[in-house]
Amino acid sequence: MILLAGATGELGGDIANRLLRAGHPVRALVRPGSDHSGLVIAGAGIATGDLKDAESLRDACLGITTVITTANSARRGGADTVESVEIAGNTSLVDAAREVGVGQFIFVSALGARTDSPVPFLRGKALAAQHLVSSGVPYTILEPNFFMESWIGMLVGLPLGAGRPVTLVGAGERRHSIVSSHDVAAFAVSALGRTDALNRTIPIGGPEPLSWRDIVARAELVTGRPIEVRSIEPGQPIPGLPDTVSQLAAAMERFDSPIDMTETAYTFGVSLTPVESVLAQLLPARAT
Repeated sequence: MILLAGATGELGGDIANRLLRAGHPVRALVRPGSDHSGLVIAGAGIATGDLKDAESLRDACLGITTVITTANSARRGGADTVESVEIAGNTSLVDAAREVGVGQFIFVSALGARTDSPVPFLRGKALAAQHLVSSGVPYTILEPNFFMESWIGMLVGLPLGAGRPVTLVGAGERRHSIVSSHDVAAFAVSALGRTDALNRTIPIGGPEPLSWRDIVARAELVTGRPIEVRSIEPGQPIPGLPDTVSQLAAAMERFDSPIDMTETAYTFGVSLTPVESVLAQLLPARAT
């Protein structure tokens, strides 16, 4: 039985559907009051709990052989913070998995996660991964680069839909191997039960490194029209987006993150999604 935390999110839901289609038994950890009807219809079992409730995690892990977690606080608020979810919540989930002798813990972290990161979200991910590695639970840590769907949706799709210019932090010329969330889901499912995936941290990127200027240029080709761009200094808020997004966007301008995925994609049998495919999906009304 696989326990999946974060199953009501986009990435977690994708993983759940892939697992269920492949015939794997899945127990989804869902918070009280959340809409999980789609998971039930798809065939998942349900464990009601919360990463902030350690006792509920111990109950959810009973009879579990594998844990997969995509849960995070990035788009939440209130009591869901880096400290309560990324750090304390994941620590409690790892401890619960250790108590029942889980054979594999697949943790979706993020590329650039470091315990000394100035970005709280990345620091929280790194601290959780550090606890997992030291716990003795066999682990697979996936470190995907920025997700195409969420980041292009936020930085390009939302302003275009509202008739506003696209706002980039800095010059927007740093190059990153951004990756489709669907490909990350495929890697998570492929890693399940693989001995060559155990006790490894695996960076995951897309088919090519692109800058935000590159992405805007390709969006112009997809939409068939010019896109107005404005730039702000790191530290300034991006209109209409949470502070965490602005912080991560500013962090993007401090480094490049190209990843050669040739060997990893071949080994795990994943065909990487080109950015044009995601742009066409995100901007359907403008696609030509």
